[in-house]
Amino acid sequence: MDARHISRKRSAKASSAEKLAQLRAELIRQGVAGFIVPRADEHQGEYVPPSAERLAWLTGFTGSAGLAVVLRDKAAVFVDGRYTLQAEAQVDGALYQRRHLVEQPAADWIAANLRSGETLGYDPWLLTPGDVERYRAACTRAGGKLAPLAANPVDAVWRDRPAPPLAPMVPHPLEFAGKSSADKRRELAQKLAADKLDAAVLTAPDSIAWLLNIRGGDVAYSPLSLSFAILHADASVDLFIDRRKRSSELARHLGNAVRCVEPAELGPALDALGRDKRRVLADPATCASWIVNRLAQAGAAIQRGADPCQLPKACKNKVELEGARRAHRRDGAAMTRFLAWLAREAPSGNLAEIAVSDRLEQFRARGEHFRGLSFPTISGAGANGAVVHYHASPASERRLEPGSLYLVDSGAQYLDGTTDITRTVAIGQPSAEMRDRFTRVLKGHIALASCRFPQGTTGPQLDALARKPLWDAGLDYDHGTGHGVGSYLGVHEGPQRISKLPNLQPLLPGMIVSDEPGYYKTGAYGIRIENLVVVTPVDGAPGNGKAMLGFETLTLAPLDRALIEPKLLDAAESAWIDAYHARVRTELTPLLDKETAAWLVAATRPLSSA
Repeated sequence: MDARHISRKRSAKASSAEKLAQLRAELIRQGVAGFIVPRADEHQGEYVPPSAERLAWLTGFTGSAGLAVVLRDKAAVFVDGRYTLQAEAQVDGALYQRRHLVEQPAADWIAANLRSGETLGYDPWLLTPGDVERYRAACTRAGGKLAPLAANPVDAVWRDRPAPPLAPMVPHPLEFAGKSSADKRRELAQKLAADKLDAAVLTAPDSIAWLLNIRGGDVAYSPLSLSFAILHADASVDLFIDRRKRSSELARHLGNAVRCVEPAELGPALDALGRDKRRVLADPATCASWIVNRLAQAGAAIQRGADPCQLPKACKNKVELEGARRAHRRDGAAMTRFLAWLAREAPSGNLAEIAVSDRLEQFRARGEHFRGLSFPTISGAGANGAVVHYHASPASERRLEPGSLYLVDSGAQYLDGTTDITRTVAIGQPSAEMRDRFTRVLKGHIALASCRFPQGTTGPQLDALARKPLWDAGLDYDHGTGHGVGSYLGVHEGPQRISKLPNLQPLLPGMIVSDEPGYYKTGAYGIRIENLVVVTPVDGAPGNGKAMLGFETLTLAPLDRALIEPKLLDAAESAWIDAYHARVRTELTPLLDKETAAWLVAATRPLSSA
């Protein structure tokens, strides 16, 4: 570590200490003993605009999920297993206790550390009703109380806070959406009416994007326009969006049934629903407590339930699925060009993480309908690959050295689909341990990709299939096995997921989900294999009359044969790998130049060949 890097680290610590002191002074001014700082904006999305990166500004932690609780004499940062190593590197342990979000929840820390009689403040725009209930119970256990604050104290001390984004909202063509906004609104409105509901408040930008067939650019990596909406039982919509994001083209696209009004009108619109004693649907998992409180105070009858857009958005229509297949072919061709280039250049030992990920983005950018990356590329060489959500920086990046592993988790946004793929590549000769661990991860991947399951099965019921080969060796990984993926929307979407965590949503035809088991040896290497798959009906499957489902693999790119240990595979697993590689060759070769096509033939040859 050179002197400049040491100086930067000291400066960052001093800056974090100064910010924390300023926040504590503001808390005293506002008359509270502490404050909750979630990594969230008013929409509870995964990716937030720079103006909402309060947790990163205060603590230095830049992960996509986390929370800080600041009291007068102590503070803590809570992150999940994906970010444990990242938090250790980014958050000053002298200022903040570092805790596991699941195993050491913030509510327990609050109950143990808030003093009796003290008040813990929160921003009602940044917590859901469920969050508020959980933290209020924790404060009660401590003998204190939880109180909403009219002004966020972080904003009061964040002097150079960026302005909110104003990217234009644009139509998403029917040729990619597959269903008109009018049809979507009509179907959801009929369901509202059937449930005797007058309206639904929509706060998730991806739901509004799907419902209205619009896209935007307010946050990085997801084509979203930050806005709120109220869907009425007559299929009309009030869309609360800054007029500077609108255009005449957008007005023509939305039509007369969608009324565009300024965001400041949201409060009065909620008040009107209350005055008229309307029955209003609000999703407690995604809706800010400010909105629920406003509706309740106005007199509305609040029905807590799932966002009505989330499930139909997750079940892709035929046009969206065909678009996903096309996007994955183009993306697979770009990934194959990258892997062929990497095979040629990596043995030199001159490649480093940032330049390699930049090269991958260049290959993707040549593809039709490319609109950008779907998340920051995880480009991890050697020990950095063991950091599940690692982000390379000039201070942290490593070279791809012979005898090491390189993990690259990346994806792209195309007008016709969203991709997410992880490949682990051996640089030079891998060790026997690396081959063993990679093959166990691959066995888990195959078990999930090839499974058949009855209709009504949930993701958590399948999660152990991907983990068993690792469990057999006393190993595991501390992240979910699969997440939903949008259609030119978020690379992470619900309501479906495959993980140890409870989830009652059955897997349904048309749902796209990732299949990504992994293994991580801290300080040494990381392994992950990720393809996207789509839930499909299985024709003619036995089941005593029970409808059966399975997965169709969308992602097309070769697996590193140098890391596969055939002795650990059974005949069905070997056949799956050979069949997958044959499909990769067949579908991608027409999109490749001769040199890359020749490399692909060698990279995907049957396991039985030398």
